Amino acid sequence: MVRLPAVPASLRRRVDRWAGSPRALDVVAALSAFGLMVLDVPGLAREDNSLTGVTATLVLAAGAATLVLRRRAPWVPYVVALGLMGWLHEVTMIQFALYSIGRFRGRRAAVVATLLYIGVAYAYFQTPGWPAAHHGDTLSDFLSVIVPIGVLAAGVGIAAYRQDLVRALEVQRREAAARQAVQEERIQVGRDVHDLVGRELTVLAVRAEVLAVRARGDAHQKDFEELADTARRAHLMLNETIVRRADREGATPGLEGLADLAAESERMGSPVELDVTEDGKALSPLRQAAVYRVVQECLTNAAKHAPGLPVRVAIGVAGADLWIEVRNPLPRTPPDRAPVSTGTGLVSMDERVASMGGTLTAREKDEAYVVRATLPSGLPRR
Repeated sequence: MVRLPAVPASLRRRVDRWAGSPRALDVVAALSAFGLMVLDVPGLAREDNSLTGVTATLVLAAGAATLVLRRRAPWVPYVVALGLMGWLHEVTMIQFALYSIGRFRGRRAAVVATLLYIGVAYAYFQTPGWPAAHHGDTLSDFLSVIVPIGVLAAGVGIAAYRQDLVRALEVQRREAAARQAVQEERIQVGRDVHDLVGRELTVLAVRAEVLAVRARGDAHQKDFEELADTARRAHLMLNETIVRRADREGATPGLEGLADLAAESERMGSPVELDVTEDGKALSPLRQAAVYRVVQECLTNAAKHAPGLPVRVAIGVAGADLWIEVRNPLPRTPPDRAPVSTGTGLVSMDERVASMGGTLTAREKDEAYVVRATLPSGLPRR
């Protein structure tokens, strides 16, 4: 029995890393496009171009190779695909190119690329001598093939782009929650250290002051006074270093951070309408942090379960109550892929609001999903 030589562990790890990298996926995409286009090589009419089967295969291979640039420069394979469509009447490459633009450049770029593709294809159709019969004898037959190809490829790419954004947002939310938990733990430890060590420093300062009074007129009176001053300064430094700095670094954004949340949601394709009353801006930092967290979770859920639909966020004060309402239309069809979710978003929101003496409801109403939270505002009644 012949034994094959063992593959070195370092080479195996390097291959495994490469196989799971984005570059490997780009190579697979290029090979897939080339494999599909090669199937058309036998059918390329000699009168349509000056290429033979071998040279046509090489040209298609060179065109497909540009797909390795689809992440960094997706417009390169797109331009090449338009050229191949006009020269060799090949529409396979354009599907990969439009998908790549939608996936890595978003909705606007994909729409522009699709419209440009349809316009170029129509120009090819109107060009004398271009073999329109390859895609249909009439303009309607031709467009019935060209338009669905472009729209479908770009639409799938846009959907994948949004899923990538949702996943990235979910990862950021989990990382932020983990950082916040660690920060809160550090703050609590710092306060415990402050309370324990601070108490001992206070006792030391008091005892030194007592000894300074007892040693009045003695040679050691000044030493005891300096010891008391040193203990007081150490206490102040401890307070500044541990407590105040920890509070400042671990602070949750307030209402001023809602604009950034709305902009982030806009980038994901879901426009946000913010409506914050003037009374809301007078809320304490604690309540503003609660508002920020509730709105943040609601926008995350809207992006996952109703991508692309507008979201309205309203915040106001009514009497002694602060209310938050986040509303988004229900999607007519569920997302193509199940959204990434831990299932704890509503629970964490409810716990946060309940901890402040408030209530939270989340339900479908008037063809929309509405989350409403009510909690004490802490503001004096007018």
